[in-house]
Parts: sequence; C-alpha cells; structure tokens
Amino acid sequence: MSAKSMILAVAGAVAIVPSAPLLASEHHSGAAATEAAVAMAHHLPPLWLVAPFVVLLLMIATGPLFYHRFWEHHYPKAAMGLGAVVALYYGFMMDHGTHTLLHTLEEYISFMALIASLFIVSGGILIHIERRGTPLVNGALLMFGAVLADIIGTTGASMLLIRPYMRINEGRLRAFHIVFFIFIVSNIGGGLTPIGDPPLFLGFLKGVPFFWVISKVWLPWIAVIATLIVIFMLLDWKAGKGEVTPAPKSSDGAITITGTKNFAWLAVIIVAVFLDPAVISGFPSLQEMLGVPFGIREVIMFSVAFVAYKNADGDALKGNEFNFEPIKEVAFLFVGIFATMIPALELIGSYAAIHAGEFSVSRFYWMTGALSGVLDNAPTYLNFLAGALGKFGLDINSADAVLQIRAFAAGTGSPVPGDVTSDVYLVAISIAAVFFGAMTYIGNAPNFMVKNIAAQAEADVPDFVEYIWKYSIPILLPVFLVLWLLFFNF
Repeated sequence: MSAKSMILAVAGAVAIVPSAPLLASEHHSGAAATEAAVAMAHHLPPLWLVAPFVVLLLMIATGPLFYHRFWEHHYPKAAMGLGAVVALYYGFMMDHGTHTLLHTLEEYISFMALIASLFIVSGGILIHIERRGTPLVNGALLMFGAVLADIIGTTGASMLLIRPYMRINEGRLRAFHIVFFIFIVSNIGGGLTPIGDPPLFLGFLKGVPFFWVISKVWLPWIAVIATLIVIFMLLDWKAGKGEVTPAPKSSDGAITITGTKNFAWLAVIIVAVFLDPAVISGFPSLQEMLGVPFGIREVIMFSVAFVAYKNADGDALKGNEFNFEPIKEVAFLFVGIFATMIPALELIGSYAAIHAGEFSVSRFYWMTGALSGVLDNAPTYLNFLAGALGKFGLDINSADAVLQIRAFAAGTGSPVPGDVTSDVYLVAISIAAVFFGAMTYIGNAPNFMVKNIAAQAEADVPDFVEYIWKYSIPILLPVFLVLWLLFFNF
C-alpha cells in the first residue's frame, strides 16, 4: 500500500470520530464526515516527502563529525538543495503548494528579521563584568538571563549575555557552561511572556491574553529554572577554578557597558514585534497592499539592523569579536529547515486534527514537546492548539476565534465529560513548545547561534549528537518527566 493510500485509509477510518475539529458538528452525517476527512487527506503531501527533512537533520548531526571539511564549505548547498526538492514538489504537484510556499517564505523572512536584527544590535553592546566566574556568579547570571529572556526574547538575551558569560569564565569554561546557557537563557527562560518565545507570541496573536502565560506558567517555570541552576552550580563547583586568571585586587565587581545607544535600537525591535494587523486593528499590511512576503515590522527590523551596524561603537564590535558567520549559518540552515519541514508539519497537523479527541493532557504535552525539539516549535504549537480547541468543539479559524481562544485559556471551553478544564491543555502545550526547544541545537534558533559564537571563541562545544546524548536526554528529560508528574499526569 502506498503512503498516500495509507493516509486516505486512516482518514476514512477515523472520520466517524466526532472529536476532530473538522467533524465536531453533530449535524454532520458519518458519510459526510468521511468525505471531509478523505478530502483533507487528498491535500496532504506523500509520506516520502518528509525524507529531505530527515536527511537534513542527519547531515546537521553528522557533518561536523565525519565530513567536517565538506560540511563547512557546502552546508549552504545541502540545505538549499534539500529545501528545493520540497519546494519544487509543492510548486508543481500540490494544489495549494504555491500558497503554502509563499506563507512559509513570509514566516522565514519574519524569523530572519527578528533573529538578524537582535544579533546585529546586541553585537554592538559590549558588557564587561569585573568578576571571575564562580558557581554563585554564574548561577546569578543565568537567572538574570532567564528573566531578561522574557523582556527582550530568548534571542536578544542570548546574544547580549553569551560573550560576557564566556569572558568571566575564561580559563575554566567547560562544555556544560555553554549547554546550560542554552537550556536556561536560550529556551526555558522565555516561557513566561509572548515576547519570550515565538510560539507564545503566535498564541497571543490568535487571542491568548498577554498576561495569561505568566499567570499559569510561573510555578513550573520557577521549578524548572531553579532545578537546572542548582544542577549547573553543582557541576560548576565540581569543575573547580581551572586556570582562570584571578580578578584584579582593585576589582569591585563593577559592570561596564560600551555601546549603550544600542539599547534604544533593541527597544525599537521589541516594539516592532507588535506592529501586526492581528495586534493593532487597522494596521496596514504590506502583504495585502503590495503582495510582498513581508510587512512593516520586517522592514523596520532590517532597517534597524543596517543602521545600528553602520553606527555601532567600534570598540564594542572589536571586544565582542563580532562577525556575520553565526547569522550566516543560521540563515542557510534554517531556509532548508523551513522548506523541508513543510510536509512534516502538514502531516502532523492533520494527525492532530483527526485524533485530537483521543488526546489526553499528557499526550498533548509529550507530542508537542517531542516535535518542538526537532521542528519549528511555533507551527507545532499552533497545530496542537488547533487540535486541543477541536477537542472542545472550538475552531481556531472561526470568525470569533479570538473569543473562543480566550474562553479556552480561561478554562471555560465546552467541557468534555470526565476531562479537566481546557486551560490545562493550553498550559501543557505552551510549556512543552518552549521548554523542549532546548532538546536539540535546532529546537530554537538561538541555540545554533550560541553554539557558533562559542565555537568561534574556541570554547569546548559539544557536537549535535553529544549535546543530545550527554546533556539533554540525561538532564532535561528527567526534569521534564518530573514536571509532567507534578502538573499534567491526571
């Protein structure tokens, strides 16, 4: 049986289950529901089209290890070539392919506008801390970074703090220092506000109230952050002082900042994040007006990046050893990732829609988390949010979707007999999408950027496989398991 036939068979078999968002209405007959599910399956890509995404992941994991020279010179060709396979199939073989590709291009440009602008602007800010790294100092810096991530985003906090963090630990920097920075500052720290991480911002655009996240997630956030910082400090204490140069006797722990004018540019970027028609009613959309794959927000961000770099403090750029290689690698690899993951996301979205009625809170938590570690966590979040809404007879694309999602977040969604309130589902999806992004280097864009900056500084940085096998599985998974047992194991 072919992959397409299998998808059609599954769709037809489950179509009689009235829990799917598409089939939620009691007025649909079994035959009509089956027809709707089969129609959905006809618009799905073949299963084999996920292969380019799998190949790209394998190359990202194995390239730096087994064919480093080839990978270093040809990774842009590999990423864009594999992405082109999917793009060509969608462009010529899928009914909705052109629209899907255009939408993905819009997401990629928006993604790169934010990432690149924060990277360039923060590169012009040099922070010098007159202290040497100790378990207590490092733990305090990671805690500060976690809070800062909720104010300027995980990318902004990561780019601002990674260099001073490495400098104060010069001579004693170990691989776990970089890994825990990625865990805490580049991912989990941004779990309290829509500014913190892209999935939460998409939820905000769809109708989740801005302060809902912090009101529901603060306790799990504190528990996980505190646990990871304690584990880190124990490892840091065990690592000892290394060969670190003692701090000057005159040092009083002062913090000096060069390039402070760039903080104003950071503020402009954060404000620009909200310049969206979905946030400000009546705000102009360049996509609708001109048919271009970007909006005013992206224009502002790219403009800020250009102006900030041209007017950056030379001493700050030199002190940070600033160059464009990290953002170049992110740009090429993620254009391949964005393109190749299109069929995977569509198949996952269809599965979540059809099977949502069977999903418990636990299944939403683990499936959202597992996929957020290897896929873009923003669309993964939206797919499972849509599935959770469907479980309660709600539709994320309905005319009154904002009101529905607000009710869902408030726990007043249509009850399912024997089930918990709807807000717990949203809590599980929100936490999983953000926290599990720390499981791999590709789980969140700042992960790759921090890795590249550390590698350029000749720090000990684990490769893709070592990061997962030695750190995320033995450290993060047990923490996430305990989190599930305490909050979602109903």
